[in-house]
Amino acid sequence: MNRPLKIDLRHSTCPHDCPSACALDIEVIENERIGRVRGSKQQTYTAGVVCAKVARYAERIHHPDRVIHPLRRIGPKGSGPFARISWDEAMDEIADRFDDAERDFGAQSVWPYYYAGTMGLVMRDGINRLSHVKKYSRFYSTICATIAWVGYAAGTGKVAGVDPREMAQSDLIVIWGTNPVNTQVNVMTHATKARKERGARIAAVDVYDNDTMKQADIKIILRPGTDGAFACGVMHVLFRDGFADRAYLDKYTDCPDELEAHLATRTPEWASAICGVPVSEIEAFAHAVGVTPRSFFRLGYGFTRSRNGAAQMHAALCIPAVTGAWQYEGGGAFFNNGAIWNFDKTLIEGRDHIDPSTRALDQSKIGRILTGDAEALYHGPPVKAMLIQNTNPYTVAPEQKLVHEGFAREDLFVAVHEQFMTETAQMADIVLPATMFMEHDDLYYGGGHQHISVGAKLIEPPGECRSNHEVLQALAVRVGARHRAFDMTAREIIDETLNASGHGGIEGLEADIWRDLQPDFRTSHYLDGFAHDDGKFHFKATWGTVKVPINTLMGDWQNMPSLPDHWNVIENADAEHPFRLATSPSRGFLNTTFNETPGSQAREGAPSVMIHPDDAARLDIHDGDAVTLGNTRGETTLTAKLFNGVRLGVLIAESIHPNKAHIGGLGINQLTGAHAVAPHGGAAFHDNKVWIRKAQAAG
Repeated sequence: MNRPLKIDLRHSTCPHDCPSACALDIEVIENERIGRVRGSKQQTYTAGVVCAKVARYAERIHHPDRVIHPLRRIGPKGSGPFARISWDEAMDEIADRFDDAERDFGAQSVWPYYYAGTMGLVMRDGINRLSHVKKYSRFYSTICATIAWVGYAAGTGKVAGVDPREMAQSDLIVIWGTNPVNTQVNVMTHATKARKERGARIAAVDVYDNDTMKQADIKIILRPGTDGAFACGVMHVLFRDGFADRAYLDKYTDCPDELEAHLATRTPEWASAICGVPVSEIEAFAHAVGVTPRSFFRLGYGFTRSRNGAAQMHAALCIPAVTGAWQYEGGGAFFNNGAIWNFDKTLIEGRDHIDPSTRALDQSKIGRILTGDAEALYHGPPVKAMLIQNTNPYTVAPEQKLVHEGFAREDLFVAVHEQFMTETAQMADIVLPATMFMEHDDLYYGGGHQHISVGAKLIEPPGECRSNHEVLQALAVRVGARHRAFDMTAREIIDETLNASGHGGIEGLEADIWRDLQPDFRTSHYLDGFAHDDGKFHFKATWGTVKVPINTLMGDWQNMPSLPDHWNVIENADAEHPFRLATSPSRGFLNTTFNETPGSQAREGAPSVMIHPDDAARLDIHDGDAVTLGNTRGETTLTAKLFNGVRLGVLIAESIHPNKAHIGGLGINQLTGAHAVAPHGGAAFHDNKVWIRKAQAAG
């Protein structure tokens, strides 16, 4: 009875939808449970720091409310009652319903749907193999990164940049379009190191005085969707006041003279009228950048949440090219390292079986798709059956009114593979219990840094939980999907993928624990030329031909501004909708992951919306009042929080709370749209016009 517990320290990688992909040191207790989770000091980007929600991971993985057995719905959709069934019963029923849909409506009436609940390549992307082999409707991923990716690549030619650890060697770190205190804490690790060791300053550019801005030396609060105007005003000053590096511009950029002429009318006064930033702050920011060669622009995913986000990302990225900051250690820009991995995912995704004639349905338009919108369905058959992994669209997808109507269809069969009974799972016909990342093997990369790693299975899952790969294997047998990856273990797939990608095998990567793939200094800083064919940084974007692994042109891409500008296609406020709403990420939740953990629930409390005190006074709204927000897409009711860290006419709702947590049961994504954002699609979650008023008393 007095034997001390056997505690081993093992390593893994955080799989959640965050660019940090933190390296973890995990206490494994008696080979059965986990204890403390820490950021590993052995990996130089994580550098021993991890966010609070992952540090508390034991409360999630050992949560008493985990789904641990297959379940079948026994009442009306969404009513709640489920009965336990066997795995064979569950998989047989899913296969039968998929086969029925295929027989009656064609294979494309089946739509496997997923996203980034895990960023592991095998468990996230393997579902595509089922779609490709069976010729089911394919999945076009638009809900997160496409807008910002193309905006960055329009300038550099590819999505890669300066080693993010170089923030620690910078004299000015500009954190723009991201709130890393909430969403990727390791950015702050390296930025604050520069401040402590070099006296560097931190500048934050965002739409409200968030937790990152509270740690910044320079604070720029914009109106949502106006980053391009601010960037142009800054560059006007850089040219006007002699801070443009003419020699760098002539050698490394495509049209500096044309840019300077274009910016002549984009004065700080012009920019201020659009973005709300006082002229004096625009001037001061420009001078701070201009006198600081080692200026590091850490650009984030906020750009990918607006209808003009690609143009905004490109405009912000142009600033360090004007100053020549790319030449210096600690200078230049970084968004994501997507171009450096070169993973061959043929085996994982079954790319050798892709039929390009099958439609690729837009993830963001799930509401329109499930309610029979002919354009969203590409004038093909209705979606009659779905398998959903790694995502919770009933809460997180835009146009929630349509999403809810679609999931309520009695003729739609839905199987959800999940860890908890999410709101999407509650609408399912079959719910399957899913493993968490410490309970299976997978392969990871860090979008926000430069490391790849194998996350090995550390403990056995509870109950009857199975991994995504195991579910796909079982379903493939039943629906006649033949591919050799369905006959392989996850470790075998990882090993072959690594070898095919030129990274050696799984044992070598496991021996390294985390492998650093950062390109050399000259490559990372584009000192031998940028990745466009002419070797230049492009101030003039050619939106229809930007080289990114996305090829579906959407929206009004032909009318995007080629030179940096404010592209006024945002959902501007009007008389009926006098406020602009952004649904920014919270600190305790990660999308809807961690909605169920006590620590995150305690931190976030009930859903609320930030409103400027002057706006609130005009509307007779007081702190703590129940207020309703609405637009043509829907309404939601939550609590007002008076806050002077936003511009007048701007509302901020840190999300995502479950629908049921909102007063009346309708969540914030009732208000967000699924408009096709140029040039390659995306969901403009921070780009909404709304009205706000006191909620009417019940009864």
